[in-house]
Amino acid sequence: MADPALAALAARLARLEDLEAIRALIAAYGPLADAGDGARVAALFAPDGIYAIAGFAEARGRAAIAALLETPHHRALMADGCAHLLGPVAICLDGDTATACGHSIVFKSGASGFAAHRVAANRWHLSRRAGQWLVARRDNALLDGNAAARILLSPPAAPHPPQTPPR
Repeated sequence: MADPALAALAARLARLEDLEAIRALIAAYGPLADAGDGARVAALFAPDGIYAIAGFAEARGRAAIAALLETPHHRALMADGCAHLLGPVAICLDGDTATACGHSIVFKSGASGFAAHRVAANRWHLSRRAGQWLVARRDNALLDGNAAARILLSPPAAPHPPQTPPR
């Protein structure tokens, strides 16, 4: 029988490694979006992943997610100068699935410097597939007073937007 203290330490280390892998995955999004690297942004998502941006688009699958970075809106942001920043996230880890909640801010360059262009709430549903954490679904909504955006920031056990089953 293995030493219980060693087993407990190994479990704690595995949890910390999972949390760090999820944080690194989410942190990778901003620089890749700013570089316009749709293929690498899409690779953060599961092949059947969904990126739902309230009031804008719901992209299903890696090709559709990569295409979001080719839209005139995103290309104009890049041409003007932008920075996608994702704040610290609160992560609820449950075996091979996890939920992370946090903020994102897109800064845009203008005549008087950078200013917040978009401030949003985010809820990330993640799953470990073949030993790698991937985004199963990301919901993003402007923090413009709408209750739906605030719900995205609530603890994972709270109600959140209904998930449409994959086609």
